[in-house]
Amino acid sequence: MTTPWIQRLHAGLFAIPFGLFTLSGAWHRAVGFGWDVAADISSAILDFTVVLWVVLLLLYLVKWLRHPGAVLDEYLNPVQGALMALLPLSMLMFVILLGHPGSVAWVALTLFALSLQLAIAARVVSILSHGEIQHHTITPALYLPTVTGAFMGAIAMAVLGYSGWGALLFGMALAAWALLEARVLNRLFHGPLPETLRPIIGIEMAPPAAATLAAGAIWPGLPGEVLIVGLGIASGPVLTVFLRYRLWHKVPFAVGFWSFSFPMAAFAGAMVEVVRRGHWPALVGGLSLLMASTVIAILLFRTIILLLNGQLLPPGVSSPHSR
Repeated sequence: MTTPWIQRLHAGLFAIPFGLFTLSGAWHRAVGFGWDVAADISSAILDFTVVLWVVLLLLYLVKWLRHPGAVLDEYLNPVQGALMALLPLSMLMFVILLGHPGSVAWVALTLFALSLQLAIAARVVSILSHGEIQHHTITPALYLPTVTGAFMGAIAMAVLGYSGWGALLFGMALAAWALLEARVLNRLFHGPLPETLRPIIGIEMAPPAAATLAAGAIWPGLPGEVLIVGLGIASGPVLTVFLRYRLWHKVPFAVGFWSFSFPMAAFAGAMVEVVRRGHWPALVGGLSLLMASTVIAILLFRTIILLLNGQLLPPGVSSPHSR
């Protein structure tokens, strides 16, 4: 029996609203330059993304209710399970953009997202610590629940007025990053990822971008000269990704290429903060925003083409979970 499309809906799709939410936040930061248009662009992106995100949440809830076995299989898969962290990550970005101190509802949503993140991270840590992960499934996706999740949780806590808890999560993220970096980079240096996994290489750039944004949120008094250290640290992962251009640019376009959206948007937001706090020419921040917006616009256009051609989801195959 052909697998129903709702069963083939995977959590990797949440990379789309995650990246778009981050881009909206980057444009919002540019309001500090006195650019009124930045607020309008940020709001337009945010409105579109909220609708898309809610639709995806509802569809994934339907999948969970109708095909719980498929969701469990996704969770237990070393790669797909790590990508499931994109769901709570998108929740945290929602809190970061719209949350405010003093609201029990926002705190509850943040704790719920962090709990999901913890459940996914626990699975990743378990298979790593027990040596149960195969060499070809060691990918940058492992950063999402363990590193990026903690950094974004730190920002959410800072937004809600709990900077102390944010600092704790920041430290946990740094520890996880240090433990994983050698393992993941060793895998990348050993040889190319399997072709189907190459689109997610962009996640390799996520930790330093997320760390820079988190540091700026937790310690708002940090000068631009300190924040730019994070962008310097990013040079290694960025080179790791783009020096492998010939290995991934010929791979057929897939949703996995949205792995580039969050790092690009986060780098743009971090650059805006660096420029604003360092009193540097606003044009530098504007060029960063333009570059990130262009990349994400291309990703969105090509994703729409996939959707119209019926290629957005994996092809249907016979499955024991089909009903």
